[in-house]
Amino acid sequence: MNAVEPVPHSTAENVLGVLTGTFVVSLGLLLLREVDAVTGGTAGLALLLSYAVAVPFGLLFVGVNLPFFALAVAKKGWGFTLRSLACVVLVSSFSELHERMASFDDLAAPYAAVAGNLLIGIGLLIVFRHGASLGGFNVVALLLQERLGWRAGYVQMVLDVAVVLGGLTVVPVENVVLSAVGAAVLNLVLALNHRPGRYLGT
Repeated sequence: MNAVEPVPHSTAENVLGVLTGTFVVSLGLLLLREVDAVTGGTAGLALLLSYAVAVPFGLLFVGVNLPFFALAVAKKGWGFTLRSLACVVLVSSFSELHERMASFDDLAAPYAAVAGNLLIGIGLLIVFRHGASLGGFNVVALLLQERLGWRAGYVQMVLDVAVVLGGLTVVPVENVVLSAVGAAVLNLVLALNHRPGRYLGT
C-alpha cells in the first residue's frame, strides 16, 4: 500500500487555525480565572502569579514564556519560534478582550475547571497542528516527542503536576483539587489526539 503524502496547510489555513486555537485557549483560561483555578504549563504559572500580584494576566503570560523562546530558537528555528511568540501574544490579547466583553455571575467551579481545561486542550491541538505552540512547556513537550518519541501530552502532564501543586501557595486546597482534575482532562486530550505520525496535515 502506498504511503499517503502529508497535505501542507496553506498560509490562510495556518493563520485561521492559529487565530482559532488561541481564541479557544484564552476562553478556557477565562473560565479558570473566574473561579480562581489553575492549570499546568506557563499559562498555569501566569495564573498563579496573577492571583498573587496586581499585574494583568496577559503581561505575565508573555513574561514567563520569554526564557523558553531561547530554547525554541536553538532547537526549532526562527519560524516555529516566531509563530509560537505570535500565539502567546494572541492568547494574551484575547484574554484582555474576554475580560472586557464577557463575565460570568454564577459559574460552578467544577464545571469551570473541567470545561476550561477541555477548551485549552482543544485549542492547543489546533495550534500544534498549524506548526506553532504556546511556548514554555509546550516547546519542551514537543521537542521530546520529536526527538525521543514521548507523547507530548504525557510529558506535559508530568511538568504540569508541579505547577498545579504550586497552587497550594495561593489558592484554597479545594481549588487545587479541581485544578488537578481539569489539568488531567487537558493532558488526556493531548495524549489521545497528538501522537507522532497520526496527523497528516502540516
